[in-house]
Amino acid sequence: MEIVQLTTGVRQSEKGESRGESMAVATFAEIYDAYYKRVYKYICYRINNHYAAEEICSHVFEAVIAKYSSFSAEKASFEVWLFAIARNAVTDYFRSQKKRATFSLSALLHIAMPKSSPEEIVIRDDRHAALFQALAKLSDKERNIIGMKYAAGLKNAEIAELLGVSGSNIGVVLYRCLKKLQKELEKGGVRYEE
Repeated sequence: MEIVQLTTGVRQSEKGESRGESMAVATFAEIYDAYYKRVYKYICYRINNHYAAEEICSHVFEAVIAKYSSFSAEKASFEVWLFAIARNAVTDYFRSQKKRATFSLSALLHIAMPKSSPEEIVIRDDRHAALFQALAKLSDKERNIIGMKYAAGLKNAEIAELLGVSGSNIGVVLYRCLKKLQKELEKGGVRYEE
């Protein structure tokens, strides 16, 4: 079977590869191109270490190659299967570190945002510090769901399938998390600007 990139992600098609064969280079290239940035952003969001995130991301794609023959579209979508591998890789990383790490999006924001003036950098860093402090008050489950939603770009239904809960449960958790974040930010003097 071959993976074909679509605007909504990746789907299976009945070409070329059979289940027993290894993944074709072209198939892997399509998967890598379609998902690398999202997987990397999710991992960075969770562990706050770019070097470790790159290494974990490479392990995720190695696992995709190794486990590709076990993927079943009847059980889950390809995206859900891929992010389950990524989530497990992050869990393994935390286990290997023997400690809970806080996470940060600051490094991703520096990559995504153009060069700013020193004044803009100070203001942005103050706001980010407040956001990270507020995020630290959430549970691991809540941070994980926020990471899957906003860093990995998964839909509520995909997150629900990954975690084995209902889609409405994910929506409720996200709503409550955002309310908690808003209250924490307001306590710190940060106001939402409309």
